Amino acid sequence: MEVIKTIKEMKEFSSQARRAGKTIAFVPTMGFFHDGHLSLMREGRRRCDLLIISLFVNPTQFGPNEDFKNYPRDFERDRKMAEEVGADVLFAPEASDMYPSNHQTIVRVEKVTQNLCGRSRPVHFQGVATVVLMLFEIVTPHAAIFGEKDYQQLVTIQQMVRDLHMRVEVVGMPTVREEDGLAMSSRNRYLLLEERKAALSLYRSLQKAKELLQKGERKAERILHEMKEIFQSEPLVKIDYVQICDAYSLQDVNQIEGDVVVALAAYLGKTRLIDNLIFHAL
Repeated sequence: MEVIKTIKEMKEFSSQARRAGKTIAFVPTMGFFHDGHLSLMREGRRRCDLLIISLFVNPTQFGPNEDFKNYPRDFERDRKMAEEVGADVLFAPEASDMYPSNHQTIVRVEKVTQNLCGRSRPVHFQGVATVVLMLFEIVTPHAAIFGEKDYQQLVTIQQMVRDLHMRVEVVGMPTVREEDGLAMSSRNRYLLLEERKAALSLYRSLQKAKELLQKGERKAERILHEMKEIFQSEPLVKIDYVQICDAYSLQDVNQIEGDVVVALAAYLGKTRLIDNLIFHAL
């Protein structure tokens, strides 16, 4: 596996690969890999001739009071894991290269970013869209693999690619969970023992929603009520939101008629976790 740290070298590598007729799968990450990341990498490895992984903790998607400085980092650990999964390139640029001092352009995807996480993190998705667009331009992948755990991020990137007529296939992959159901996240390592136990209420609430939906409940209000009752028994959980939205527009729904996402975000201490359930109504 080759480690590339400059934009110029990465562009040259991708250009040569495309000229040689190779297809490129791309997995953008902020590092500190877990099995969720590895599942995306394996899918990329399966789909294309070459697998490129980016490792870049993007400063523009963190708000002023968020955890950019403390976001977990372990380059050597990540390098070994990427190599073991069969990556061809680990692209790890510097922030000064991605955002030089005269950088002035941002990308803003409008409607799908305004609900859910966009309410409490107003700059987050413009930071995500901007850096992903830059990475797509640098890496020029044929396919880009994203996890469904960050569902609003996935929908945002899909919207951006459609709107800008970009020649990349955006692939969503199912959430990978711990044995007890907690969605894998780099931030799980921040949780204290009691917070880790309380965090399981997120998964339990989604399982309750799934149960109700499978039984035919179609009133969003009733499902949300049942979910919130589960959280009331966990004083360590501070809910940011629990919502049921159209799976494509991400607008709240009252009556469930088509595909929906049951999405939630919660704080356990200083750690913010997100999770979701995607339900395809018949």
